Amino acid sequence: MGSMGESGDDVQPRQYWRWSKNDFFPEESFQNWGTYRSALSQTCLRFKDRLISRSNDVEEIGELRKRSENDMKRCLTWWDLIWFGFGSVIGAGIFVLTGQEAHDHAGPAIVLSYVASGVSAMLSVFCYTEFAVEIPVAGGSFAYLRIELGDFAAFITAGNILLESVVGTAAVARAWTSYFTALLNRPHESLRIHTNLTSGYNLLDPIAVAVLAIAATIAMISTRKTSYFNWIASAINTVVIIFVLIAGFAHAKTSNLKPFMPYGAKGVFQAAAIVYFAYGGFDNIATMAEETKNPAKDIPIGLLGSMSIITVIYCLMALSLVMMQKYTEIDRGAAYSLAFQSVGMKWAKYLVALGALKGMTTVLLVGALGQARYTTHIARAHMIPPWFALVHPKTGTPINATLLITISGACIAFFSSLDILAGLLSVSTLFIFMMMAVALLVRRYYVRETTPRINLIKLVIFLLMIISSSIATSAYWGLNPNGWLGYTITVPIWFLGTAGISMFVPQQRTPKVWGVPLVPWFPSLSIATNIFLMGSLGSQSFIRFGICSLVMLLYYVFFGLHATYDMAHQQEKLKSMKVDDDNKKQNAGP
Repeated sequence: MGSMGESGDDVQPRQYWRWSKNDFFPEESFQNWGTYRSALSQTCLRFKDRLISRSNDVEEIGELRKRSENDMKRCLTWWDLIWFGFGSVIGAGIFVLTGQEAHDHAGPAIVLSYVASGVSAMLSVFCYTEFAVEIPVAGGSFAYLRIELGDFAAFITAGNILLESVVGTAAVARAWTSYFTALLNRPHESLRIHTNLTSGYNLLDPIAVAVLAIAATIAMISTRKTSYFNWIASAINTVVIIFVLIAGFAHAKTSNLKPFMPYGAKGVFQAAAIVYFAYGGFDNIATMAEETKNPAKDIPIGLLGSMSIITVIYCLMALSLVMMQKYTEIDRGAAYSLAFQSVGMKWAKYLVALGALKGMTTVLLVGALGQARYTTHIARAHMIPPWFALVHPKTGTPINATLLITISGACIAFFSSLDILAGLLSVSTLFIFMMMAVALLVRRYYVRETTPRINLIKLVIFLLMIISSSIATSAYWGLNPNGWLGYTITVPIWFLGTAGISMFVPQQRTPKVWGVPLVPWFPSLSIATNIFLMGSLGSQSFIRFGICSLVMLLYYVFFGLHATYDMAHQQEKLKSMKVDDDNKKQNAGP
């Protein structure tokens, strides 16, 4: 592992802990108020430039990585990735949201909610796997979208990634406190500080803040040591899951499954949109491609293997819960622990609470790894200050980026309740996964300066048909859950859009190692399912999502746009100067 300069030549390593203005705002637009006013006056011109600009594989894999000054250590194998998959996914979702959604929206049909969200998640896993194998960098979906859909689309995704990281971290930390309370056999909410603030923000949670700090510290010390810790914690969690399944089905009553769908199909899909949060951690695995020894082999095994097993586990655990206890009696905060207490296994609730705590601890741990790597690559592109892109020379980890996510998540976890956080998180997660499926279709069917213009127009038309019909299907479902007439229009349009790509737009790129099967059908179905699940969420989630998106756009107009514009054109000048130097050397001769 060595230090890297901007040009790739060996340079004297700079001190990691530095705080100058130039470390945060090195771009020309922010040198003084005069340059900033000049940049703002060119906002429209710069926005047009960023809207149509595209990165490429070589730049993301090579040039951007140099901006971290030090390399991350390649120390992970497929075995580590599978366990990271278990550690990042199995936690708050299954242990907390299952009880909450079975009680409030789906009833025993929560099993179908997990099936629906699991299918959608697996379609997204296919897309992530192809991209991670082809472009093994820490940026994950941000890097992939920057290449295929451009800087602006990548920024919108980057904002949602950061939102997902911060809110997801906070949600799991709050859930950790709930299970810790159950483990100590204390009254619900007794470990939180009660205040007179607005409902939903009035229970302060210092324990959540402490847990986040500990997980982040471990993640900052070493990726390899974090993997060892994750193995141990995930193994303990696996033993608890096996116990839950065996003991749960041993006390199962088929009578508890009636009525199976008390809230109807709408409740099933509304719950599916929320429990999708339980699958959200898998994208952290893609961000570890930069630290994987053999990405082409290890990532497909790690991602697809872990998610296939997890989907089955989720469905079985949800079924065991609703068969063990009537859905109306399920506790919304610590469902499994109190369900075992209700069937006479009072001692089992402590084991389940311990397992849940272990599971949520690994979610926080792997989340601290993956989310920091997302943040690192976003900072490499200068969409946030490049100080957060720095990798520590000794640990090989992005300490600054880890601190950003942890401190932000801790502030939110201290105030906000889990139900407020989960709804907002699901919108953000589903939006990113939908964008990933669109990006995969663009990658397969469009190559700049190669694809004929007529084929590009066809692709755009068919993509608009797929997206608009998916939105219409979701809207019709929300307005008339028991209707069917609208689907006779929207579903055929989706089918024709997908078939149009398949028959009339030739593929321009073939994956070198591993590719999504049944393209364009699988990515198109992923677009439809993610949009449908988004439409199943409540209006409050979209209001919060809209407010957050507005804040992101304001940030982009006043900062992100100008920072990325400056860096892109600076890079172009450096390339031009290098070409001129090469030409001069060739003309000079030996």
